Amino acid sequence: MTETLRPLYPANAPFASHRLKVSALHEIYVAQYGNPEGIPVVVLHGGPGAGISPSMSRFHDPAVYHMVLFDQRGCGRSTPYAELEENTTWHLVEDIETIRKHLGIEKWQVFGGSWGSTLALAYAETHPERVSSLIVRGIFTLRRREIEWFYQDGASFLLPEAFAEYVKPIPVEERGDMVAAYYKRLTGEDKAVQLTAARAWAMWEGAAISLLPDPGRVNAFGQPNYALAFARIESHYFQNGGFLKRDDQILADAGKLAGIPGAIVHGRYDLCTPIESAWLLHQAWPRADFCVADTSGHAMTEAGIIHELVGATRKYAA
Repeated sequence: MTETLRPLYPANAPFASHRLKVSALHEIYVAQYGNPEGIPVVVLHGGPGAGISPSMSRFHDPAVYHMVLFDQRGCGRSTPYAELEENTTWHLVEDIETIRKHLGIEKWQVFGGSWGSTLALAYAETHPERVSSLIVRGIFTLRRREIEWFYQDGASFLLPEAFAEYVKPIPVEERGDMVAAYYKRLTGEDKAVQLTAARAWAMWEGAAISLLPDPGRVNAFGQPNYALAFARIESHYFQNGGFLKRDDQILADAGKLAGIPGAIVHGRYDLCTPIESAWLLHQAWPRADFCVADTSGHAMTEAGIIHELVGATRKYAA
């Protein structure tokens, strides 16, 4: 018998939103959804640099959960736009703590996908006593081999036509290190070059993110206001190894998650972040449920991913 897939919860509007000064330079946008007296959860968006989207509030039952979403430094409605200064993994980890303290929350569920899984894991490994449960999707641990798979040599074998568009802005002699070549252009002074590079970088990800092609998503990723923050901030993080102490830090420190219940959700055919990283995380954090969506890629909006994530949030609502 075919299993009925769990859908997203109905769209809902935030019951409160505000701006929070987290440094002399940065101010972040924070929105709260659901039940103010419910189980607290912080929902972490991807990228880095993608910003929050309305669908991110729909994986949790709004009658049961108090959902806290925020645009990370430099993107979405946070300011200054596309800013790279004071923008590292560890700044964002402490921003999460600042929000928690500001809202008077003792412990919360941490929920994040793609880069949001990296940030969720970094936060949980730094502040395990503040995490009641941990749900991560599309696991990305920021190892160099993961970055090279998607931006250099790997996913290119499966999407050669989209990859050809991605490499176009980079001269042949610089293609041996695509992240470095893009970083140079995205942080340069020529605004036209910046935008061309940003759109090509972002549209490559838009082309690969779901199992089935979605031209509308590719076009959306190429919109200048989205692409510039997305590509600048991603390349800044990837060029700098996520500002981690060592290449495998997220996996090496996963023993700190031993006391935290949770779930690892991954699409079997994820081209952006191959499932090996999810499997390695599960070996290091065996307490977590390992949930594979066998008909999905990387996107959080694919039916199999939704089914597994909603199942996990229901489990921890119980």
